[in-house]
Amino acid sequence: MRRLIFPLVLGFGGAAILLALGVWQIDRLGQKQAYLAQIEARIGDRPQALPAAPDAQADRFLPVETSGRFLPGEVLVLSGVKGVGPGYRVIAPFETDDGRRVLIDRGFVPEVDRAAVRPAGAARITGNLHWPDETDSFTPAPDAAAGLWFARDVAAMSEAFGTEQVLIVLRETSETGTGLVPQPVNTSGVPNDHLGYAITWFGLALVWLGMTAFLIRRITRPTQ
Repeated sequence: MRRLIFPLVLGFGGAAILLALGVWQIDRLGQKQAYLAQIEARIGDRPQALPAAPDAQADRFLPVETSGRFLPGEVLVLSGVKGVGPGYRVIAPFETDDGRRVLIDRGFVPEVDRAAVRPAGAARITGNLHWPDETDSFTPAPDAAAGLWFARDVAAMSEAFGTEQVLIVLRETSETGTGLVPQPVNTSGVPNDHLGYAITWFGLALVWLGMTAFLIRRITRPTQ
């Protein structure tokens, strides 16, 4: 019997830890779902005027509306749309009626229409404030000559265009004939892998118990 103490403690103790990790991930899943629901509710809320001093944390995803005119110039951010293929997000400077300059994510253009002329005139727009976290140490530097970027770096783009560090991702616009398809903010880019993690931990717990049972069977098997 003494030979079974250590395998039993190791087996049930390890399984208990793995099960606890699985339960923790289930709890995290509930928290993340509530968080995503809050984001979705905010994204679709009634648009308001552009805040005087937007905050990257407090005002993230805030729906806003404003009017003004698109200024000359744009940059293309390498992107793609499922079912369409590769293309670019078009980011352009925008001057509001009260003289503020911000960035607008105007939407997606397929690779074949990269060189198409996009009008830069007056518009009334509705969208969401966003400060995408898309850059890291592996992100290539922009190709200034081609106007090609590999991430929406709001700080760098605002410096290039001389605007506030504010990006509005277009949802609706009064413009027509731009050839651009708005890509509104949603929660698809917010990872929610907790269910998969929970299943993994619960599965490891079952494997651990199975190995424990096998070991105990080996120990208690009568010797010939």
